[in-house]
Amino acid sequence: MQNPVYCAVDTADLGHALKLCRAIAQYVGGIKLGMEFFYGCGAEGFRAISGETGLPIFLDLKLHDIPNTVAHGLKALLPLQPSILNVHCQGGPAMLKAAVDAVAGSSTQLVGVTALTSLDSEDLKAIGSAQQPEMLVATLAGLAQNAGLSGIVCSSHELGTVRAQWRNALCVVPGIRLHSDAKGDQKRVMTPKQAMSAGASILVIGRPITAANDPAAAAAAIAESLL
Repeated sequence: MQNPVYCAVDTADLGHALKLCRAIAQYVGGIKLGMEFFYGCGAEGFRAISGETGLPIFLDLKLHDIPNTVAHGLKALLPLQPSILNVHCQGGPAMLKAAVDAVAGSSTQLVGVTALTSLDSEDLKAIGSAQQPEMLVATLAGLAQNAGLSGIVCSSHELGTVRAQWRNALCVVPGIRLHSDAKGDQKRVMTPKQAMSAGASILVIGRPITAANDPAAAAAAIAESLL
């Protein structure tokens, strides 16, 4: 089985990121680079990590704007050849379709962010959503599927519902914690094994690896637990 673990390398310190990636590269299936890294290190930092590891990279920038802006933003990122890019499903059908058109013909897979794993039903109510997380994710996954995206980003708790309506979706799942880990700012979480059993395609795992005393050993143990 291909290793489904993408380690979230969230730092603006390129030297630290390279050191971490060297240590864990043989134990993970990919690297996730998010806003903190990309805003601090930019395209050159991306190329450095890609060249150092040779691993697939999920560039997690969560684009969310009017259709034209998102489309041009994606086109500007494509020369980096990320394996995965993401946009917010709440940008709506027109934005999602513009995003799909922008990456057409490239090898980059486009996934749509549904409900952040830091949100629960009370948080959604506070921002005006009457839907529970599971139903909101199902609604947004439907928009992504209809627009032609490769899949979605969702918590492990919604995987059953998503798989029922979109069997072959690429399901990228953050909010992964080990039994011994604090949840931090994540609210809808599962262990790596539980999430894979629920139907995850890719597990985005950050602090259980990056905050460990020995990140390489932590990554190796997670990979071993999935065999």
